[in-house]
Amino acid sequence: VQLQACGGGLVQAGGSLRLSCAASGRTFSIYTMAWFRQAPGKEREFVAASNWSGGIRTYDDSVKDRFTLSRDNVKNTVYLQMNSLKPEDTAVYYCAAQPYGRESRRTDDYGYWGQGTLVTVSS
Repeated sequence: VQLQACGGGLVQAGGSLRLSCAASGRTFSIYTMAWFRQAPGKEREFVAASNWSGGIRTYDDSVKDRFTLSRDNVKNTVYLQMNSLKPEDTAVYYCAAQPYGRESRRTDDYGYWGQGTLVTVSS
């Protein structure tokens, strides 16, 4: 599967953005999908993940109640709605996929990655 992420940009603190990640291929529904982010000088960290149906979603505590992951298995797309953004959310955001995987928080558990989209939150 190939992943193409978009939707990043510059936003003021308290604002919102919606990231999208479009996947190629016909078997999108078998993939666990996730979002990770990497701030300058830091390791890539988990943000959110969804099982194949979207019925199970898990979030890092730092984004819980502010970010919402959703997926559309007809459009082969996963979304990350980000509200109440903070300067510390500034990072390159990556979508990731793994067939038949669990909603893992570990980068090593995902075999497919998008190219990343930059989110900058100004104070």
